[in-house]
Amino acid sequence: MKDEDIIEILKKENEDFKKVYLEHRDLDGKLNELDKKHYLSTDEDMERKKMQKEKLHKKDKMAEFVRDYKKQHP
Repeated sequence: MKDEDIIEILKKENEDFKKVYLEHRDLDGKLNELDKKHYLSTDEDMERKKMQKEKLHKKDKMAEFVRDYKKQHP
């Protein structure tokens, strides 16, 4: 089973995964908005870096959910 298929299953069946997934998407949208700006203030740049780290953490958490699912459903 492909990771994309597992993600779809987890979004429907696992509230914790769904929460992390939606937070990741929200951060992605906010980062895209910041990336549209030609210039970022110091505060905006710091916030962008913080969001990038948080988004990466969410991605790692989602990958952990997928790995666990694969272990439970060989």
